[in-house]
Amino acid sequence: MKAVILAAGYGTRLQRDVVADSSGRFAHLAGTAKPLLPVGRCALITHWVHALTASGSVDGIYVVTNALYHAAFEEWASHFTNVKILSDQTRSNDGRLGAVACLQLAVKHFNIEDHVLVIGGDTLFKEDFSLGKVKERFSDLQAKCEDSCLVLSYQCKEEETQKYGILEVDSDLRVLCMKEKPLPSETKSRRAEAPIDKKDAPGNFVSWLIPRKPVYIHQISGRFDVGNLPSYIECDLYFRKNLQDGRPYMV
Repeated sequence: MKAVILAAGYGTRLQRDVVADSSGRFAHLAGTAKPLLPVGRCALITHWVHALTASGSVDGIYVVTNALYHAAFEEWASHFTNVKILSDQTRSNDGRLGAVACLQLAVKHFNIEDHVLVIGGDTLFKEDFSLGKVKERFSDLQAKCEDSCLVLSYQCKEEETQKYGILEVDSDLRVLCMKEKPLPSETKSRRAEAPIDKKDAPGNFVSWLIPRKPVYIHQISGRFDVGNLPSYIECDLYFRKNLQDGRPYMV
């Protein structure tokens, strides 16, 4: 299995927040790609590389970034032997390719003919998440049907259904459909995915895939999605408080 980490976003909301912050506490984050932001003891994306390496889940890690941050990612990747960097050649948020196109670019460029674990470069999970359990679940599904796919999902709050794509599943946790930002009264499910109307949302691909292939969910307790300064602060504080003892994370 190969891992593709999507890291070609420009972090425009976060950068606006950093510039607007009058305290100056976060000035050092200016011009830093979200996956390279310091979270706890290392860069956000480094948590993924450490976990993927320690778990033995994949035998190759490919990171797709943009031309603006390409050099910074190459410098970061020089400390790892199992990471390769690819630029999508874009230089602005308006010109970005989007998550699905970046995934396709990586598959084609690196000639990937294997199962792919797709990871958002600005996302981390809580410490109860396990790559080993995900791989075990995927292997079980593959044994039954080689076309099976697995996506992560978490329970959103009643009032948050209109923020996400909501996955409705059967008793085997196979996805029946995805409803885009439904009212709470329009679905009994609270299994959230990324909103699918965003250009760079992988949910677009999931929505397309559901009627074509068997798609199942793996339930997680929650995630950190670093999109702006408050969400970054929350993520960093969580890791500084809960994950400083050197224990394995996400393995």
